[in-house]
Amino acid sequence: MGFSFEMIEDKIECFEATDLTTLEKKINEQIENNRALLLEVHHVSHQMCIEAESKRLYYSAIVHFKLRKKSVL
Repeated sequence: MGFSFEMIEDKIECFEATDLTTLEKKINEQIENNRALLLEVHHVSHQMCIEAESKRLYYSAIVHFKLRKKSVL
């Protein structure tokens, strides 16, 4: 039995935080981590939710990473 290596072509990650600064920091850290896998951001979707009873804000984002395309010079 041997090892099999395949490139990750698509990856979707979910993030959540109670403030925008923390959410942005989490996403930026993962962008840097995914660069090592040759992935770049393809699409970002985000939303904000308010909890009715405590009136706390929650922020969430879904980031779609795709394999970086080779540039042709």
